Amino acid sequence: MSDAPGNGHASPFLEIDRARWAALAPQTPLPLAEDELAALVGLGDVLDATEVREVYQPLSRLLGLYVESSRALHRARNSFLGVDGTTTPFVVGIAGSVAVGKSTTARLLRELLSRWPDTPRVELVTTDGFLYPNAELERRGLMQRKGFPESYDRRALLRFVSQIKGGADVASAPVYSHLSYDIVPGRSVLVHRPDVLIVEGLNVLQPPTRQHGLAVSDLFDITIYVDARTSDIARWYEERFLRLQRGAFADPQSYFHRYASLSETEARERARSIWSSINEPNLVENILPTRSRATIVLRKGPDHAVTTVLLRKI
Repeated sequence: MSDAPGNGHASPFLEIDRARWAALAPQTPLPLAEDELAALVGLGDVLDATEVREVYQPLSRLLGLYVESSRALHRARNSFLGVDGTTTPFVVGIAGSVAVGKSTTARLLRELLSRWPDTPRVELVTTDGFLYPNAELERRGLMQRKGFPESYDRRALLRFVSQIKGGADVASAPVYSHLSYDIVPGRSVLVHRPDVLIVEGLNVLQPPTRQHGLAVSDLFDITIYVDARTSDIARWYEERFLRLQRGAFADPQSYFHRYASLSETEARERARSIWSSINEPNLVENILPTRSRATIVLRKGPDHAVTTVLLRKI
């Protein structure tokens, strides 16, 4: 891929093709039934048992090894310092563009990791809940930049992950509704000291800003970037928009109900307009530049299947 990270002899990544990666799959039965797998797949994503077995099962086992090594280091440090202390949750950050399939990746890894004996308690939180409410975005003139870094309450997100990483017994995160396209007032999700916390979102790999000396990405133990050609992601976004237009947008309560009556041609034009004016600029300006900061890059082909895994050299 021409825009792949780390091209050249000085690449910080080890590039592993699909066949070689698939050979690393643990020799255990796939722990997910077909109906469980179907429930995890996002709208427009393509994911079957072969993809799970050849790509995501080895990935979950690798993450398990990172968890084990993190715990061993923690015990060794406590022994060295002569202090007692329990291990803190292992935090995984997952980033990537709108429509690239990162949410499906996050949900799938949550299920796979929870089936390993050492990580039975795995929680998933998306950064959608840390978007400013629409009223606040309107006040700041940011509604057309929803999903850009400045549209998130980054302090609240940092505080939440800091609480988890600091070993708090419980931490709460706001709830976001994709139907109303807004934060749900008065609702929150409680996270009780998990073995692993997965944080999924567009901009979770952003470095610190000048105003903030610490970024949420500084608290991650390992990071994953779901990657694909921009042209493929644009096509996937358009296809997903059409599916939503024929489905969820039909609900009168949907924020996007006004698009339900569009013809297919009009819907495609609207999807392309939203992509070119909002999602593509956010990808190019903010999301894609963070790819090289990831520990693992999952590179997808035109059919949504992972073709290559890039693993940061240790």
